[in-house]
Amino acid sequence: MECSTYVLRIKTKNGQKTINLLSTDNVGTLKEKIAELSQISCNRLNILGGYPPKPLDLTDSTKSMSQIGVKNGDTLIANEKHPDECTPSVSIEADTLLAQQFDDLEMGATVNGLLMTQTVPSDNSCLFTSIGFVLKGIVDTSCHHGMREIIAKRVASDKESYNEAILGKPNDEYCAWIQRPETWGGSIEVSILSSHYGIEIDVVDVRSGVISRFGEDKDFTSRVFLLYDGIHYDALYLESATDPVRTVFDVSDEAVAVRAQQIAAEARSSRQFTDVNRFSLKCMQCNILLIGQAEAQQHAKTTGHTNFGEV
Repeated sequence: MECSTYVLRIKTKNGQKTINLLSTDNVGTLKEKIAELSQISCNRLNILGGYPPKPLDLTDSTKSMSQIGVKNGDTLIANEKHPDECTPSVSIEADTLLAQQFDDLEMGATVNGLLMTQTVPSDNSCLFTSIGFVLKGIVDTSCHHGMREIIAKRVASDKESYNEAILGKPNDEYCAWIQRPETWGGSIEVSILSSHYGIEIDVVDVRSGVISRFGEDKDFTSRVFLLYDGIHYDALYLESATDPVRTVFDVSDEAVAVRAQQIAAEARSSRQFTDVNRFSLKCMQCNILLIGQAEAQQHAKTTGHTNFGEV
């Protein structure tokens, strides 16, 4: 039998890595490799494959990878089974303790899924595209038009609350400004969209790991998560066997919030964030290049220009 190399991408809670196996290796070898990579014991290992992802049959360790449907180049998802799904191992007492830990964390539906980052284009509308993704489950780069209009109408209808001190510019000027495609969104826009769609929008800051919860005071029952690196927004979603793309979570599910902070920590450790004091901008009105938030603010104060784009 001809022997070839299998290169597999493995997604775990600690990120994505690759492993190399031989086509003649069996399920037992696959489990051992993934267990070592994911730091999940073989008897607690749950591996998903295919699309939509479904649990692979790992019961017979002597089967070949092709017999369980694994092919060269596949992406597999490795996560940990809930204690109730596992066969007894070291001791009943240990399993009971693990079960209690899961209960304390209110893991619920997130325990058998992997929280992932959905990257969206850096086109000055990343906030709106990310919110569109967590609401609809697809990347739609045109959704910003409708969201900008929603924001402008809300602001125009309440000039007392949305005054110049809050907006940084006169109400009418802001309403025209926010509808321009080169204009960025921020906390004001997130707050308005949270209220409009009736859902809490949680923004996880990569640099600090802090979660800003927009709509927390509205008693919404559901929430979605965005990742913010200092200049760019991306969306977070859960990938599992039952829900290939799940973006909406119960507000009481703290486990998914912990996972979101872990993603931020991983991005921070690899310096996947933008230093707002050093990033490059271009004034869209006079095309001058600027470095950092301070230069942009000074340029706006001196010239009255307020439209900046990412470089």
